Amino acid sequence: MKKLFYLFTFFVVISSCKKDEKIEISTTPVIEFLGITPSTAIEYQDKITITISYKDGDGNLGENSPDVKNLFLTDTRNSVTYQYRISQLAPSSEAFAIQGKLSVELKNTAITNGSTSESVSFTVSVKDRAGNTSNTVTTSAITVTN
Repeated sequence: MKKLFYLFTFFVVISSCKKDEKIEISTTPVIEFLGITPSTAIEYQDKITITISYKDGDGNLGENSPDVKNLFLTDTRNSVTYQYRISQLAPSSEAFAIQGKLSVELKNTAITNGSTSESVSFTVSVKDRAGNTSNTVTTSAITVTN
């Protein structure tokens, strides 16, 4: 009877052990829109800050060369794209998953339709050192006034 009890206990313990499931993160960067401030901006004066989160499975997001642009912010009203550089976020020597938040600052914007106020939103994407372009996210709208 003892042997049967020990055998049963052994099988219960073995069957209850689970291997840790490894969460796979794509080697193509994935971004998510988190926020935009302010909700109302005065044209030519107020800075606009856009915050996104990122995940990159091989850690090659960002660049040390100041000439390389890898974050793209496009005004949805007129398709003007502003290019920025994300500094290298992880060492080049090893590939490992990274994730975090980034904020990008647009110095100012203008009203493009001749009125006294206008709604604007932006699209954002990033590109890693391997040339993989992330998904594109769209910000919520803010109001630009004069």
